[in-house]
Order: sequence, then structure tokens, then C-alpha cells
Amino acid sequence: MQDNEISIIIPVYNECNNLQDLYDRLIKTLAGITDYYEILFINDGSTDDSMSKIRAIAETNQKVLFIDLSRNFGHQIAVSAGLEHCNANCTVIIDSDLQDPPELIADLYSKYKEGFDVVYAKREKRKGESFLKKLTAKLYYRLLKSIVSFEIPLDAGDFRLVSKKVINAIISMPEQNKFLRGQIAWLGFKQTHVLYHRDSRKYGKSAYTYSKMFRLAFDGITGFSDKPLLFVSRLGFVISIFSFLLIIFAVFSHYVLEQTITGWTSLIISASFIGGIQLLSIGVIGEYISRINVNVKNRPLYIVDASNIDTSEKKEK
Repeated sequence: MQDNEISIIIPVYNECNNLQDLYDRLIKTLAGITDYYEILFINDGSTDDSMSKIRAIAETNQKVLFIDLSRNFGHQIAVSAGLEHCNANCTVIIDSDLQDPPELIADLYSKYKEGFDVVYAKREKRKGESFLKKLTAKLYYRLLKSIVSFEIPLDAGDFRLVSKKVINAIISMPEQNKFLRGQIAWLGFKQTHVLYHRDSRKYGKSAYTYSKMFRLAFDGITGFSDKPLLFVSRLGFVISIFSFLLIIFAVFSHYVLEQTITGWTSLIISASFIGGIQLLSIGVIGEYISRINVNVKNRPLYIVDASNIDTSEKKEK
């Protein structure tokens, strides 16, 4: 039996209205690439009719597979579930909101055939997104790039093609706090990009709230850099030196200049400032400890409620 040439991983969360259009466009695109493909939908605890739509599509095409997770585990874990169950020479990760054009997969695949293990889609323009979201994303990825020890591609999300050996390497990375674009960049291998214009959403609204984006951003920073820990330790050292010099000045002023420093304002400001720094430092350290705690528990990354994938056959492979 011929192995699949390409697998398409699609995390889904309340995208019922987009699924049929996405599937139709994928089929047209894949027809120009290969007959040996699989489309893998991962339903991440959707509360609309997304799962019913996925089942209906799967009944029309045996190459359409699905994994129905027991609850909403989050986008990165849903994609990770797809990576663990896909079976092809190369795999494309694409969201189900139609902001990333399925037609671009042909260009990603062409670059893969040139010998690249990772081909990511780089956003040249982003339609339908607020100025604040664009600005914060731009600043964050430039900050992340400056504090990690490897090359992080700018203006790129999870829409990309990866080879089978990249997937095997990702699966071997056991951390619970997933930040896949960072993990893939950390792996290295031969990487390139394809430029594209990101469309605005046709239906619904993004499930990525600012709080979720902040959580993902913090996972990226704490998962791949210890610079925040170095920052708070150095900040503590600087404040200690400053406080010591202030004590020397106060003693000198009292005994030599005969001018005692008084005032509740200065005391309150100093105490508030130092207290704030202490809370910041404890918070940063706590984030790293929290990651250790989550990984030590060694719980399953996700729980599957239903699937049409023959897992026993996959294990044999």
C-alpha cells in the first residue's frame, strides 16, 4: 500500500461555517499535488456543530480522518495531537478559519521538494486584525528573537509544512506547555519561507483572546529562554547596591552634614517600589516553577473521546 505523501492537520474550535469551504479548497489544491494524502481534523472541544460537520465530511471521503478531544485543551495541544497521529512524508499545519489560504500549500510543497524540512508561511499583510493585535504580535516576536539563542522566524504563525523527521523530533519533546513554532525553530534543520497575504475571517470570531495570546507568549519566553530569571536577579543586585549607597548617604548626611533625611513620602515610595520588584521577581520565578510542576505530573497531553483513526495499525508502522 502506497504511503501518504502529504498530511493536512487542521485544529478546529467552533468553526462549523468554515469547514466545508476549507475542505473543498483543500481537495482542489491537493489534486494538483498528489493522490496520496490524508486530511486530519482535530476537534478541540467545539460547542457548535463542528464535529457533526467533520463526521459528515469524513463519510464522503475515506482520506478524511478526525480526532475528537474530550474537551478544549487549546490550539497548541490540538495540533500536537494531530502530529502524533499523522502518517505522511510531510505534513502541513493550517487553521480552520480560512485566514490562511489552502492554495498556498502547493507553494509550500514545492519548497519541500527542493530539500527543505520546514517551510513556513510568512505574513506579508494581515487583513481584518486590529492595529493593537498587529503591534503587540510584532513587538513580541522581536522581543522573543532577541532573548533566545536560536533563530525565530518573524511574522510567521503555525501555518507551515514540516517533514517527517521534524515531526518525529517534535514528538520526542515531552514538555506540556507547547509552543510549536518555537520548538520547530529550535530544532533547526533546513528551513525557508513563502510570503503570503493573510485574509480576514469569513465567519465567526477568533478564539484567541488577549489572555490566551499572553499565555502563549509567556510559554514561548519561559520555554526557550532563562533571560527573565537573569533579569530579575540582576535587577535585585542593582537595587541592593542602590539601597546600600542610600544608607551610606543617609548616615553621612546625619553625622557629617547634620541634615537628617525625613519624610513619609520617600519611605512609602521606596517601600512600594521594592515591594513591586519583589512581587515581579517572585512571579517570574513562579512561572518557571509552575512549568516544572506541570511536567513532573506527567499527565497525558490530551484525551481522545472519539476517532476514526486505526491506532493499532499506526502503532505497527
